[in-house]
Formats: sequence, structure tokens, C-alpha cells
Amino acid sequence: MLEPLRPAPGLRLTNLLGGLGHHAIEGVGSIGRFVVFSGRAAVAIGRRPFRLRVVLEQLHFFGNRSIAIAVLTASFTGMVLALQGHDTLQRFGSESQVGPLVALSLLRELAPVLAGIVIAARAGSATTATLGNMRMTEQIDALDAMAIDSRQYLVSTRLLAAMIAVPIITALFSLAGIVAAFVLATQILGQEPGVFWGGVERSVEWVDISLGLKKSFVFAALIATISCYRGYHATGGATGVGRATTRAVVETTSLILVGDYVLTALLM
Repeated sequence: MLEPLRPAPGLRLTNLLGGLGHHAIEGVGSIGRFVVFSGRAAVAIGRRPFRLRVVLEQLHFFGNRSIAIAVLTASFTGMVLALQGHDTLQRFGSESQVGPLVALSLLRELAPVLAGIVIAARAGSATTATLGNMRMTEQIDALDAMAIDSRQYLVSTRLLAAMIAVPIITALFSLAGIVAAFVLATQILGQEPGVFWGGVERSVEWVDISLGLKKSFVFAALIATISCYRGYHATGGATGVGRATTRAVVETTSLILVGDYVLTALLM
């Protein structure tokens, strides 16, 4: 019985290297297209006509509709931090530092990251699905045919709205988490209110607040541009829209976590 022909070892290595090179080139090309797309959207923010009504609609979408889930997430995050922090600090006789622990953890790290992830999961995914459906039904092509800059109308407005809304949601996230931790620390753990707020006042500085806000601006840009890019270039019908939405959420969440480390290393 004849044995099937097998490629020579050298040919297998060539195919492997060729496949890796192809994926590398595709990856670099995709990054380049995304950078150009994002740059054009950023530049178009200041270009006439100024679509204030569309920006306000997107502010409501990114901001108002994200407040409830952000506050809920922040409240339980703050309570968990207070509970775990009190248990750990009590072993060293430092339970009075629960307030500073919660405040600094939220302001510097957890608030921008978790608020960004929450908004990416809610508003970012919906943005990708919306633009993807518009691409499938040729609404984006219709805008271009009417001489309306579809990138400015659909992407720049969302980018501007996200960069306004996400820092505000991040600030609310920090406030809600600290207040929830305060309630738990004073009503359940038995800490004096003055001790909690005194520790927060002594430990928190403007640099801690500004670090979280700077991160939130970067995360807002990531959420808006990635979500819009995936939806704007979606292909393949309903399946393609679902695939684009999944990719947008995964990529945004991953880049928020990576970006948090990079920004912390650069700004501290």
C-alpha cells in the first residue's frame, strides 16, 4: 500500500515561517489602519459642522445610561475593599488606615479600570453593534453618498462624548466606592467616622486624583475608537456583527488592563 507523501522538513519549516510572516504583516497592517482611522476621527472633532445634538445624544448614551451599573459596581467594590482591608490591617493594629486604603486604591487604579471595563461592556459593545448594523444595511454608504463625512458623524461625535463621559463616570465611581466603604466601616466594622475621613483627607493628594483622571481619558479614547473601528468595518452579515462586537469588547478590555500598567509605570 502506498504511503501518503509527506512534505520535506525544509518545506514544513518554510510553510511555518511563511504563515508567521503572513500573520505578522496582517497584524501590522491592521494596527496601521486602526491608527489612521483613529487619527482622522480625532482631527475631525474640530471640523465643521459641529454636530452638538449628536454629541449630546452620545453623552446620554455613554454617560447617563452607564451611571447605574457603574455606581452598583463601585459600591460593592468599595465594601469589599473595606472588608478585606480591615481584616488584613487589623492583624497589624492599623485598622484606622482602612479609609486611605480604599480611597487610594479606587482613585489611582480600580476606578478608572473598572469604570472603563463596565462602559466598554455596555456602551462599547452597543456602539459596535450599532455601526455594524449600519454597515450591513448600507446606511454608512448612504451617508457618504450624500456627501456627509460618515467618520465625523458616527465616530468623532462618539469619541468626543466618551472622552467627556468616562472621566465623569470614573469620578462618580470613586465617590460611590468611598461612600460605600465608609458606611460599611462605620456601621458594621465599628470605626469612628472622623477616623475614616481624617485618614482619607491626610493621605489623598491631587496627584492621586489626577492619575486616575488621566487614565480615564486614555481609556475613553480606546473604548470609542476600538468600538467604532470594529463596527465601521464589520463584514459578513449578522454573524460578522456579532464577531466584531466580541472582538471589540475583548480588545478594549485587554488594552485597558495593559494600558493601566503602562500608564502607572510612566506617570508615577
